[in-house]
Amino acid sequence: MVVIKLEMPRLITAMITPFDDRLQVNYAKAAEVAEYLAKNGTEGIVVAGTTGESPVLSDEEKLRLFATVKEQVGSRVSVWAGTGSNNTQHSIELSREAEKLGVDGVLLVGPYYNKPSQEGLYQHFRAIAEAINIPAMVYNIPSRTSSNILPETIARLAQIDNIVALKESSGDMNQVSQLAYLLPEGMKVYSGDDSLTLPMMALGAHGVVSVASHLVGKDIQRMITAFNNGDTREATRIHLALYPIFKGLFITTNPVPLKEAMNILGMEVGGLRLPLTRASQQEHEFIRNMLMSTGLL
Repeated sequence: MVVIKLEMPRLITAMITPFDDRLQVNYAKAAEVAEYLAKNGTEGIVVAGTTGESPVLSDEEKLRLFATVKEQVGSRVSVWAGTGSNNTQHSIELSREAEKLGVDGVLLVGPYYNKPSQEGLYQHFRAIAEAINIPAMVYNIPSRTSSNILPETIARLAQIDNIVALKESSGDMNQVSQLAYLLPEGMKVYSGDDSLTLPMMALGAHGVVSVASHLVGKDIQRMITAFNNGDTREATRIHLALYPIFKGLFITTNPVPLKEAMNILGMEVGGLRLPLTRASQQEHEFIRNMLMSTGLL
């Protein structure tokens, strides 16, 4: 297997999927959002991940989204295709199709619902990675999958040539410390929570797969740059200034608050497909006040 090498970005955005009034994918708007992100601090884009409402997208919609975003911004930022699922063979097939479209890598969420053992998790990710020739990022989010990919399992997966990164969303800083202790230098760890980006970078994380970068991408980029330049005081100042946004975008299930915020700001990204529903009036007011208090509105 010949693995395509990729310079790993620091700031990756988990992009929303815009819908029209009939809740059909708005591909023109997807290209517009990708363009906006590429011009506002983002160095990589995950398409059809959690924030992109992947569970309610068909394979055909996902593949067209991958192609749309790749065509729009692929010469400037890396494009990561969300191809993971709890069906190993299906993930292999979708990853192969994404590779044919020229995406730079795939994001593979931990298998949900069927609760595999650590050995099952290892074999799942290994099978997908060995079926493709592009980089893969493992995505650990136990709160959604009910299955925690342990650091020891990640360390085993890091021995596979094209498993190059981990999006770590356990929220457990002890686990992050253990990852830093166990993983080889070339394995990049990304925060999956905006509010933990700076703390995780203090433990060696490479960057973040961000939600808030839809709104404050340049600021997050400045925070990362300040930290990497040794200016921890400035990085902390930016982190604390952005903290209300980091937390406010998770007052209810992601991406409900984010889409509401983007619509309030006039970005017109549409609603959400069931079983997710739009923000309540109370949530709308909270988000609007958050945008006003942080100077975004």
